[in-house]
Amino acid sequence: MKKQAEKHHFMFRGVLLLLLAGCIALGGCRKSADAQIRIGALKGPTTIGLLRLMEEAEAGNTKDEYTFTMAVGADELTPLLAKGELDIALLPANVAAVLYQKTEGGICVIDINTLGVLYMVSGSEAIASIQDLRGQTICLTGRGTTPDYVLQYLLEKNGIALEEVTLDYRSEATEVAAVLAENPEAVGLLPQPFVTVACAQNEALSVRLSLTEEWDKVQGDNGSRLVTGVTVVRKEFLAENPEAAARFLEAHEASTFYAADNPADAAALCVKAEIIAKEAVAEKAIPFCNMTCIKGEEMRQALSGYLSVLYEQNPEAVGGSLPDSDFYFIGE
Repeated sequence: MKKQAEKHHFMFRGVLLLLLAGCIALGGCRKSADAQIRIGALKGPTTIGLLRLMEEAEAGNTKDEYTFTMAVGADELTPLLAKGELDIALLPANVAAVLYQKTEGGICVIDINTLGVLYMVSGSEAIASIQDLRGQTICLTGRGTTPDYVLQYLLEKNGIALEEVTLDYRSEATEVAAVLAENPEAVGLLPQPFVTVACAQNEALSVRLSLTEEWDKVQGDNGSRLVTGVTVVRKEFLAENPEAAARFLEAHEASTFYAADNPADAAALCVKAEIIAKEAVAEKAIPFCNMTCIKGEEMRQALSGYLSVLYEQNPEAVGGSLPDSDFYFIGE
């Protein structure tokens, strides 16, 4: 009996050693994941709050197993989400509304991850309030894009007719930055982190207006906010994996506030993820990227008000009609 027990003991040790060797060969053992979650994100400000979670997932420190797809444009992610090849995605707010219509209500928003990142930049001290934009030429990207709609809405709300300004459209933010570099007295509308880059390259430039602050001034008590990015989930995945979705939301919130509280660490992650090229620029830009995690009823009020403004400017900007109430996941 003793010899048999010793034999079993050595067999067990042998199996254990083989398992350990396999773990070492694979880079370490990971506990069994509760769920497999496929996430899509963009190489921009809306993803900065996700970076800490990405690091934790790569190290095997999360309850669920995550795979991440990083893209340059939202048009790379929306087909994957529509086909069920992604479960969760971080998207521009209006793109989420459009996708909701295209999938016939197949997705819903679980949080707002980024508020406004648009700033008016100039070296002209004459620009101290939005009223000072009268008579100015404003250089911005994209006719018929959300920055264009937001600016026109704010001008209208402040009693400034479009005839009183000249909107000089450029195809990319880098072109707007180039105009400002050549003529610091010009006025440009830029998103972060281009704002920080432009100001770092030319000390004559500075932020003259925050469009997020200007938005808040004209909203009253309706709860509407200037929203850049939201996090959406496929309803089918949410129904099948409610606990995993809740864990992701909790982890995303923790990751977001970690980045906000630790800009130096987050800057290093930004460079690693190729979101911002230089750590010094990233560290300066992060406090102005308005990362957040707004959920529930507050999310619904903030986002629905923003989408209503876009709808009034151009219904097609939100998919032709405003989303129904099931677009907003309120939770318990």
